[in-house]
Amino acid sequence: MNTFNVDTQTMHYLDVGQGPVLVFGHSYLWDSSMWAPQVDVLSQSYRCIVPEFWGHGQSSPAPAATRSLKGYAKDVLALLDTLGIDEFSLVGLSSGAMWATEVVIEAPARVTSLVLMDTFVGLEPEVANMRYFDLLSQVDEAKGFPDAVIDYFTAIQFGNSPSESLKDSFRQALAGASEEQAAALAHAGRMIFGRRDMFEDAEMFAIPSLIMVGAQDKVRPVLESQLMHDGITGSEFFLIPNAGHISNLEQPELVTEKLSDFFARHAR
Repeated sequence: MNTFNVDTQTMHYLDVGQGPVLVFGHSYLWDSSMWAPQVDVLSQSYRCIVPEFWGHGQSSPAPAATRSLKGYAKDVLALLDTLGIDEFSLVGLSSGAMWATEVVIEAPARVTSLVLMDTFVGLEPEVANMRYFDLLSQVDEAKGFPDAVIDYFTAIQFGNSPSESLKDSFRQALAGASEEQAAALAHAGRMIFGRRDMFEDAEMFAIPSLIMVGAQDKVRPVLESQLMHDGITGSEFFLIPNAGHISNLEQPELVTEKLSDFFARHAR
């Protein structure tokens, strides 16, 4: 794991392989290890960079100046500048795809292709927004993740027949969060669920784009991905069978195959 400093805070990131650069964005409440099945394969042909969002994995809580996904996108671009990387492709899942969209908006000429998985770049629907902010308030009040909050997030992460080991590892990670980690994750959640509407910006994208979603996604319903596919001219769409929100871990081989095919055609 490598480190990059923003103000007084430290971002941790993976940097594996050589070749055209792929930048990965993990989902909320996960970390860089979420992409292990894909990085293991793709790093044989590409340079895979996987930053850990502020408060996630080994990364510090967000710097005071980073208050939004747009701000985080600028942090990632600063990392890529430091690494001397001018052009890259992006693949993000859920919140990872949301900040990846902000990167494209901020630096469109640098992005060669984009994969959006199990995400929505419009505003969070009001009912869901209120639910998430209530859960985050419970985390703040408890100075950790209460069982009810862990139960809720675990229930919505996966499809109808999830691996028990996947569920258990996710639960254990939340249950083991320190007071500082819990506060940092709640702060990150407010950036994600309180994000701005990027839909009209995304409709203007003129880069090869692939939109994928688990057929059983409870967090980001398939309809949302279909709306983005309709809005982004020339985008490709793929429905991932027998998968929920964390589709790349529920169908790792299929997702890796689709990414390999897409980047073979569009990454450089």
